[in-house]
Amino acid sequence: MTGAFRPLSLVTLGIIGTVLFLSMYTVNETERVVVNRLGRLIVDEKTKQPEVFMPGLHFKMPLVDNILRFDYRIQTLAIPNSRIPTSEKKELIIDLFAKWKIRDLSKFYQSTKGDIRNAETLLRQKVTEALRTEIGRRNLNNVVSNERQAVLDILRVEADKTAETLGVKVVDVRIVRLDLPEEVNESVYNLMRTERQRVATEHRSRGQARAEAIRADADAKVTIIKATAENEAKTMRGTGDAIAAKISADAYGQDQEFYSFYRSLEAYKEAFNNGESNDMMVLKPDGDFFKYFHKKKNGNGAPASASSQKK
Repeated sequence: MTGAFRPLSLVTLGIIGTVLFLSMYTVNETERVVVNRLGRLIVDEKTKQPEVFMPGLHFKMPLVDNILRFDYRIQTLAIPNSRIPTSEKKELIIDLFAKWKIRDLSKFYQSTKGDIRNAETLLRQKVTEALRTEIGRRNLNNVVSNERQAVLDILRVEADKTAETLGVKVVDVRIVRLDLPEEVNESVYNLMRTERQRVATEHRSRGQARAEAIRADADAKVTIIKATAENEAKTMRGTGDAIAAKISADAYGQDQEFYSFYRSLEAYKEAFNNGESNDMMVLKPDGDFFKYFHKKKNGNGAPASASSQKK
């Protein structure tokens, strides 16, 4: 009896262990779980909504309950090659991506049947519609340069509102590439080139006006400096000439006869020009101009003074 009971106990323990193993499951921190029991989700009695199981250890009915796991981390949805017209009816080719995550698992499961691909398809449509609305309100120049960030901010808010019906939260929306179709590239480039040339011309005009003002101011300062310097120079020359004249007068006043003789020599030098001039002068030999030619000379060869001549 005892020997037959032991294998039976082991079998029983094995069955119990297997049932317990099949009845337990764990939910990770990065996921949430709903349980499908015989084709229907387990519903919370209070909210009447599918019950969402949080991270931790849970139990289920083996072979009856089907565990449906959903990633609660942020997902990335790529939306390439969207052709969106602006307010000017010029199309833009836009590549963008959206960051999203599940907000309400019950609503998400009901709206998408728990299919991630179905959810991404619906979310792509909603983001594209919001993008089309925002781009359609603006012209090309604003979209490309001035209001690009504003478009992205509004787009994220609007996409998040529409995605709420899917049980999804749109975390962020970013543009990867913004380009023009080949047929409108040239016209847009010409428009941008014209605008840049206008700005460059305006800057050049301002620079030239500023340069002219600086040159005029510099010329005025130079004129004032030159006039001041010339005035000071004239004053200094006049003072110097007066001092030189006084010194000469003081020096020549000591012997007026010698001074008269020296001035006559200077006059002879200028008149005869060292013999290089062919000019002819007719003068009386006994005139005042030649008076020192008729005076007697002293022993050194110089004209004698008036007192010595009288002697």
